[in-house]
Amino acid sequence: MQHIVVVDYDPQWAEMFRAEAAKIKEILGKNCVAVHHIGSTAVEGLAAKPIIDIMPVVTDLARADACRSRFERLGYEWMGEFGIAGRRYLRKGGDERTHQVHIFAQDDRVNVARHLAVRDYLRSHPGEAAAYGALKRALAGRYPYDIEGYCDGKEAFVRALEKRALAAGEGACPIN
Repeated sequence: MQHIVVVDYDPQWAEMFRAEAAKIKEILGKNCVAVHHIGSTAVEGLAAKPIIDIMPVVTDLARADACRSRFERLGYEWMGEFGIAGRRYLRKGGDERTHQVHIFAQDDRVNVARHLAVRDYLRSHPGEAAAYGALKRALAGRYPYDIEGYCDGKEAFVRALEKRALAAGEGACPIN
């Protein structure tokens, strides 16, 4: 059973991303056009679950699918689309997850842009990041072993945040 813990920002998260991104780039090879650090651990100062979210962008999802066994040897569980059409979701670390990978094709500009938009918006709006961190801490306290309750509690805030981020033009250049 996953224990939901929200902790203070850790500067080591950036290095953890870089180390894992290098391994992912090696697995995906020339199919990989970019690897982005997304999610709360990508926002300096933001409290987060200590899980590194990584978004590789590829030219061809079928070629990424062909790399499944290499990801599994690296310790990832391959979850398929897992609720988002056109995504390949992988997680590492079981219930005490350490990394999550969200692979999208470069022509899926909607999903790529929205992930980058939220990250970039939170990076440039510290008040919003603080509010989001406070909400996550409260929800982790209320739902320490209920990931559905935790996620449901964030849903309205995250949807509104995403709308503001996209309206602000954050993440407008998704393949850099």
